[in-house]
Amino acid sequence: MKDGRAERIRVSGVIQGVGFRPFVFREAEASGLKGWVKNTGDGVEIHVESLNPRAVPDFLASLEKNQPPLSKIETLSHAPAAFRGYRHFRILKSKPGAGVVFISPDIATCAACLEEIRDPAERRFGYAFTNCTDCGPRYTIVRSLPYDRPGTTMARFEMCPDCAREYGDPRDRRYHAQPIACPACGPHLTLKDARSGRRIPGGLEAAAELIRKGRVLAVKGIGGFHLMASAFDRTAVRRIRDIKQRKRKPLALMAPDLETAARAARIGPEEQALLLSARRPIVLLQSRGTLPLIAPHLREVGIMLPYTPLHALLLEKTGLVVATSSNPKDAPIMTEEKEGLADLCDAVLSHNRPIAMRADDSVLKASRRGTLFVRRARGYVPSPQAVPEFLKSRKTILALGGELKVAVSLYKDGSVVTSQFLGDLDDYRNFRYFEETVDHLKALFGAAPDIVVSDLHPDFRTTRYAQSLGLPHLQVQHHFAHVLAPLLEHGIQPRGQVLGVAFDGYGYGPGGEAWGGEFLLADYTAYERYAHLEDVPLPGGDLAARQPWRMAASYLQRAYGDAFPREALRGVGRAKIEAVAALMASGRPDLKTSSCGRLFDAVSFLCGLAPMTLEYEAEAAMRLEAAVSGQTRGRYPVAIRRRERPLTASFRPMIRRILEDLGRGVSAAWIAAKFHESLARLIVRIAETARKERGVEIVVLVGGVFLNRVLLERTETLLERNGFRVLRPVRYSPNDESLSLGQAAFALARAIPPASCPSGI
Repeated sequence: MKDGRAERIRVSGVIQGVGFRPFVFREAEASGLKGWVKNTGDGVEIHVESLNPRAVPDFLASLEKNQPPLSKIETLSHAPAAFRGYRHFRILKSKPGAGVVFISPDIATCAACLEEIRDPAERRFGYAFTNCTDCGPRYTIVRSLPYDRPGTTMARFEMCPDCAREYGDPRDRRYHAQPIACPACGPHLTLKDARSGRRIPGGLEAAAELIRKGRVLAVKGIGGFHLMASAFDRTAVRRIRDIKQRKRKPLALMAPDLETAARAARIGPEEQALLLSARRPIVLLQSRGTLPLIAPHLREVGIMLPYTPLHALLLEKTGLVVATSSNPKDAPIMTEEKEGLADLCDAVLSHNRPIAMRADDSVLKASRRGTLFVRRARGYVPSPQAVPEFLKSRKTILALGGELKVAVSLYKDGSVVTSQFLGDLDDYRNFRYFEETVDHLKALFGAAPDIVVSDLHPDFRTTRYAQSLGLPHLQVQHHFAHVLAPLLEHGIQPRGQVLGVAFDGYGYGPGGEAWGGEFLLADYTAYERYAHLEDVPLPGGDLAARQPWRMAASYLQRAYGDAFPREALRGVGRAKIEAVAALMASGRPDLKTSSCGRLFDAVSFLCGLAPMTLEYEAEAAMRLEAAVSGQTRGRYPVAIRRRERPLTASFRPMIRRILEDLGRGVSAAWIAAKFHESLARLIVRIAETARKERGVEIVVLVGGVFLNRVLLERTETLLERNGFRVLRPVRYSPNDESLSLGQAAFALARAIPPASCPSGI
């Protein structure tokens, strides 16, 4: 006994409800180790011992190397312990504690469960709610922690003897799988007529037949309802567009398999990996042009593969379908039939497992330097973000984001959890969703915030909500928060300042200005506006963001003066043009913006790509990106006023050259390519000036404009070619969803002792 070795091991991270303890049990048995494993309030504790001197080190190595697919070890520590002489290895009862316990996101059905539902010999053959510890719903069904069945929406379903046996066997892959179910004891499907509520017999087969006949179905998933219809039925697709009030906004597709998806879009190796991943996001792919009603005027189409047994079983019978969230325009995804679902569809395929937290599908693109999130939600939330040691604080921080594309972040005990995409808070239903999510996160992680952080804008609903909490309240300038988010994500402690390039549609400047084309020198505690795009008139205020011809008029007026060529605004009535010209001539200082998003709107309209009125945000910019064909070495001139501080980039010469090209019949594709090249090279020019003047070596690319893959990849390439280190969000979206993460970073820097906080300003 004295020659034996014993170790006490503590593990934290996403390790509860993901099969971690049975994994430890199996690894210990395979290594001949004795002892125990148990859940604690802040992770998992393990005691292992053996007379074999190599057994314990090998076991330690296997914990990280072979961990279950849904687990994520954040910390693992071990220390010698007393040798007890245990005869077996056991899983002990959980011990309560005060730390933070993380749960897994919702994960797509694993291969083993898919095999079961397709095998007539299995008791779960054709069962739409099959899962195990390697897959299934997590975040969307949990109501409270610890993650045990009574704290989930499965509490109402009592396990049958067969499920109870699997649940209690540590050698079974369903050991402590909280959503475990089967046809004898679990949730069941119901198909109803949407108007009458009359039950329709036939279940999945009848639902599939309705889709094949051109009907629109609402199908309940794990985070809400989808509206589904055959992707090849033009009448059904138009009906969905009418229902959703989407004339042009892209619709998502769900394909039964990779081969079907490949017939609708071109799929590269990175995109294939994303489609097949356990997260099952919507992936934006290059369209083959066979489905023109799905994403009009764009070259990309969003496709996902089934991520629940229900989706897999249904799509085997329907083929490719439209699968868009079932919500009225600008409202959150629906989770219950009583929310007005009957007005959106012909029939409802529902089930009786409640949804604890609604969540949209995640949307992303594959990029040369990692994923590019358009929307981060189901499958990725609530993954924790470890905070670097130099920023850790004992304070608990709630960060609320902005007003559009909101996501909230909660910091506690060294980690930040960022919520799913919540939408725009100008709709009262989304604001209720926001409040619901804040309360859910606080309850889930036992958090009582010490500090609340919001945007600088005084009229944002998040700002007013922060003020109502009665907590110490910090406000962070919009673009500064954007810049801080990737620094926290990548754990960067800069020696001095970084250059943050923050390009978006709008952010509130410190004096109430409309910023959106910013070059900020920044560290965690302060920023300096080093350069920006030239302020131009914003004729009509918010109207200018919805009617791109107004921004085209603005840039023409800047380039040519009040006598700008009216004929360049094709399709715009003379009276409208003169009204806008008079408004700009008035010189109202509150109607100006440096927004890069509005620059894209202007160029897109001048090229004949953008419509008179946008249906959805960034529509004009997305059309301009889609027009780019091939690569160009050509570029337009952009003037940098170097005697001014901050530096100012003027696009007056560019606009004049674009009109010259248009007059010579140059294609929109060529103009779009030169425009993107010009903007990328402008960023490099300002970065080189900042390096010469201020020693900058790191450039951070943030803001919704950098969802443009053409601009992002070209800018990254040029900056790296010129010796810069480039950072951008990878696990988060560069748009306003990442604001709360940057706000949390600022609050952490303020909460730690000044001597510990990195500061170069």
